[in-house]
Amino acid sequence: WRWVATRDIHDAARALADFSAVVVVPSSPYENMAGALDARRFARETGRPFLGTCGGFQHALIEFARQVAGLATADHAESNPDADTPVVTPLACSLVERGGDLHFTPGSLVHAAYGRATAHESYHCSYGFNSAYRAPLERAGLRFTAFDNDHAIRAAELPPTMHPFFVGTLFQPERAALRGETPPLVRAFVQAIANAPKLHRG
Repeated sequence: WRWVATRDIHDAARALADFSAVVVVPSSPYENMAGALDARRFARETGRPFLGTCGGFQHALIEFARQVAGLATADHAESNPDADTPVVTPLACSLVERGGDLHFTPGSLVHAAYGRATAHESYHCSYGFNSAYRAPLERAGLRFTAFDNDHAIRAAELPPTMHPFFVGTLFQPERAALRGETPPLVRAFVQAIANAPKLHRG
């Protein structure tokens, strides 16, 4: 693996061509939002396994909204408080250093990764998906597959007909590593990479 800073992504197809997958870690606002969005688009359009958590999830929603759902002005309220289409907005209650229960949609990638219908995960975020835009994203093919106890959206993914493994979560499964545990969703992501067709580079 290799870290690629968003400041260095001006053409994701070139900057990420040698990578078999893309994982986008929490960081918002990104130093180069255009590069962060382009990395997501590259993974989505080339079928490379993708995992985005917290800010990675938020910006995956923005990229999908802009490029697939027809919401050209979709934006993040943190970096653009006056956005015409605020797909990501402040949470009613901050989730910085908080945990919560999750309920997974049967048959989803997150459900398969955890092997059970519920889990308890940690957060470190103050922004989340604006559910006012749920319908257009779902019409474009995105599936929302994890919810908290109040039915707020906490994860989204593309179906197998659109992508082999494209998952975003507002929660941060990688924080399990702080407890010396292997995160189930990260394990599923790595397995998706192992199962992906080998890339042919010219």
